[in-house]
Amino acid sequence: MRFTAEHVGQADHLRAGTLSEHLDIRFGVDADGRLTASMPVDARTVQPMGLLHGGATAALAETLGSVASALLVMPEGRQVVGIEVNANHLKGVREGRVTATAEALHLGRTTHVWDIRVRNAAGALCAVCRLTNVVLPAATSTPSA
Repeated sequence: MRFTAEHVGQADHLRAGTLSEHLDIRFGVDADGRLTASMPVDARTVQPMGLLHGGATAALAETLGSVASALLVMPEGRQVVGIEVNANHLKGVREGRVTATAEALHLGRTTHVWDIRVRNAAGALCAVCRLTNVVLPAATSTPSA
């Protein structure tokens, strides 16, 4: 699947009033047609030692992968919910913006799995994340814990 500028507009619409808007997560598309999202490393996203918070990195990854899946299934009247996210933090980041790129590993009828790579402003790999989404009919409410 190649994402386009039209998809970025749809993604931007989905961020209104959500955590991604609060964290200033911005969507884009790279030269290979993969959906991307960037986030600032600032007071909203760092831990007490001044490094990018692992939870903020996970939020970036889950936002990107969830929006990517949503863009694929919304035209079919379906929705997605993340059911598992993990992150391996490889390099600390203290400033600038980090950019995540999503690559689909599996786009099945009921699940999507995304590989998400997070890089700093210099392009160095900072985190490797994986997200699994469940695909639901649009009329279904989200599962409760």
